[in-house]
Amino acid sequence: MKLLVIGALAIVLCACDAKIDDLQLYVTEVQQNTPVSIEPYPEFDAKPTFIYSAESLRSPFQHPRNVGVEMKPSSQPNCAQPEFARTKQPLEKFGIDALSVTGVFTSNGKKWALIQSNTGSLFKVTKGDHLGLFFGTIDSINNGTVSFTEMLPDGAGCWQKKQATLTMLSKAGENNV
Repeated sequence: MKLLVIGALAIVLCACDAKIDDLQLYVTEVQQNTPVSIEPYPEFDAKPTFIYSAESLRSPFQHPRNVGVEMKPSSQPNCAQPEFARTKQPLEKFGIDALSVTGVFTSNGKKWALIQSNTGSLFKVTKGDHLGLFFGTIDSINNGTVSFTEMLPDGAGCWQKKQATLTMLSKAGENNV
């Protein structure tokens, strides 16, 4: 029985013949009537050869060796200077516009403030702590307000003191000066 079915399928499949004569005729007709127009590649002018003459110099993609540049701030005698040798505190990585006061509390008679940065980090500060990019020192914490003194360079080697405040009403990005 299986042989009979297989034989019948083989006869039916062999009897089928694809009639694609008209398709082949159409393809040859289109190929003969279609002009082939391929434009040639453009010719480029020859550029003069560049001669590299800096091979004896240091590569600009490598760090200089044994060259230590020490930054010494220019200063004038008898003018205010920030404490450059002091270790920076975490809030000194942020500008004042990136900080906001989120709370104030007292613990063991000492006033503390919670400062939030624009990254969402929360910091606890008290009087004498430092904040901001310009050597800010917290002077007082009162009623949701943190008052601090910044030291701004005046361009002549001296630093000028400037009073500023952060309040609980201000958001990160606002500065109540």
